[in-house]
Amino acid sequence: MRVVHKQIFVNLPIEDMQRSQAFFRRLGFEFNAQFANDQGACMVVGENIFVMLLDDPFFKTFTAKPVCDATRATEVLTCLSCESRAEVDALVAKALAAGGRTPRAPQDHGFVYGHDFEELDGHLWEVACTDPHFHRSRLMQPNRSFRATRSIGASMMGISGSNCGAACTTHLA
Repeated sequence: MRVVHKQIFVNLPIEDMQRSQAFFRRLGFEFNAQFANDQGACMVVGENIFVMLLDDPFFKTFTAKPVCDATRATEVLTCLSCESRAEVDALVAKALAAGGRTPRAPQDHGFVYGHDFEELDGHLWEVACTDPHFHRSRLMQPNRSFRATRSIGASMMGISGSNCGAACTTHLA
């Protein structure tokens, strides 16, 4: 039996609701006002993909475990697919202009290009695009590191509905 879900909601703890919303608006994201108040805001990432920005006290009502300080440890890496290298670079540039930072240089593995940014609360966001014409046999070429080629690609496997995500899922399966 294959499990298929219709929507995804990523919940992230944040310190300052206004600051976080302003950051993501500068990147071009919109918020669903029907699901927003002082404690949480629903950021629309795609037709069926949402990020719930939840202030720390409210986030803690959903778990008895300690909440990770994303400025000191990584709790999740969220990857968004893009249609082109230019779109990847443009989104990272917007994140930098809005006060984010890049923890590492862009990664180009031939079949996949990606870059990441850390937003104001320290959460890591990866943006990547794959070559839809890439053939999976090229993944195991001797001059390519398996770890390096899987780093961006593996995180993209969960993304569907785009050429980038679909291509990567096809080629890594």
